[in-house]
Parts: sequence; structure tokens; C-alpha cells
Amino acid sequence: MSGISPTVDPTITEVLSHAARSAGEGVDVYIGRAVAARLAADLLGSDVPGLAAAVTALKRDGLAVVGDAASDDAAPDGLFPDGQPTSTPPAIATDPVIRDPDRLRALSDTGLMDTRADAAYDRIAQMAVDALDVPSAGVSLVSDEKQWFCSAAGLSGDLAETRTVPLDRSLCQYAVSAGSPLVIDDARTHPTLKDHPIVADGTVVAYAGVPLTDAAGNAIGTLCAWDGKPKPWTAGHVQILEDLATIVREQTFGPIDLGDMS
Repeated sequence: MSGISPTVDPTITEVLSHAARSAGEGVDVYIGRAVAARLAADLLGSDVPGLAAAVTALKRDGLAVVGDAASDDAAPDGLFPDGQPTSTPPAIATDPVIRDPDRLRALSDTGLMDTRADAAYDRIAQMAVDALDVPSAGVSLVSDEKQWFCSAAGLSGDLAETRTVPLDRSLCQYAVSAGSPLVIDDARTHPTLKDHPIVADGTVVAYAGVPLTDAAGNAIGTLCAWDGKPKPWTAGHVQILEDLATIVREQTFGPIDLGDMS
């Protein structure tokens, strides 16, 4: 397949091809845009001669720079699609989605909860860190008692040892409950999340999480990425996270019909 090395994992190749088709682009253009975006992100703020002109040329040629704060492709805030509540969300123990027996059964059936880190999932988490230029990402599972990282990249301190987040400190729970991506550029200014414990102590400022949903619609957790400083997530960032989440879904639930992805 043009633009893709024959040594790349077939699943990643298929997801990449699907993402290119969804964007209405050839694989070569899609890869070129991603490489250009990462190059620009790596070099922005440096003293490389002609960088500004090069970025302008990339935009003129249709290779939009992922992460450009001035882009019109800013990712939507998917936390509260029906409007912004003015109070902190209730304790998760009251959330019927999180407590749903079918969802909890689907989570249990994966056999991933409280297991050792899996190398395949670790690679996906690292891919998210590299592609999104964030310090941390992980495959998180949300039970009715806790959030647990079955794999992650960039964890530190006690979290690196326990891989466990109490539900009152979990942001992934909201993506699971809503069944849709949760994307927050700066949670410190978010009317609902600014007082959330994990935001208030500075652990998480920017967050993006995509639910991991089985064929029956049960969201068992998320593929998420976060940063301790603000990040202007774009639609391109979210698309990358969703594409990687597709790989996690297939790894977890078995083959999926890519034709159903949108």
C-alpha cells in the first residue's frame, strides 16, 4: 500500500487507511500532513530560519498543522453536550451508567482489570504520547469503585506504582458516562471541572479521552491523554485518539467492522 511501510502492523495499516479515507485524502497526503504537523510542533519557538514561511506554505498546500491554536478545527467540548451545568457533577456512585450491570459485566469479561501491564496496550499509549505531544496517556478502565490503568505511558509517583485513581479524582468516568469523547483545553477555567480534585491540585489541566465501547455500546473505559498545562486540542488530535482507540477496541473485543466507524 502506497505510503505505508510493509513492516507496519496490519491493524495499524488498516486504521491508517480508514482515517485517510474518512478525511477524503490519499494515504500519502494523510501521512504527509501528520509528519508536517509534528515537525512544525517540534520546531515552533525555535530559531530555525524560514520556519514561519514553511508553516505558511504547508497551510497553503492544505497540510493543516495539528495543534495550531489559530486553527478553525478546535475540538468541541464533549463533556456536557446538552449545556453546561453550574455545579460539580454528583458523586459517581450515583451515576446509573457507571453502575450499570451490563457495563460492569462487559468490563469484567475483558479480564483486564487489576492485571499486569500489557505490552500491546503500552505501545498504543506511547503512540498517543508521541502523536499528540503530551507527557502522559493511558488505557483506563472504569469500574464502579475506581479507575485503573491497564497500561499507560508517562505515569509518575505513586500512580506509576498503583495505576489506580479513586473515582472522585477520575475524569475518564465522565467520558464513560456520556459515551462520547471528553475534550478539555484548560480544566482550570471549565465552569464544572475547575474545582475537580485532580484539576485543583494541578495534576491534570488539559485532558482528552475517547470511550472504549463494545459492540453492545458498553463503555468500559477510555483511551486518554493529558497534560499538566493547557493544550488547544484540535479535531485532528481527537481523530488520532479515536483511531488509536479503534486499535484498543479490536485488541480488547476482537475484530470490529471499520465500516461502522465515523
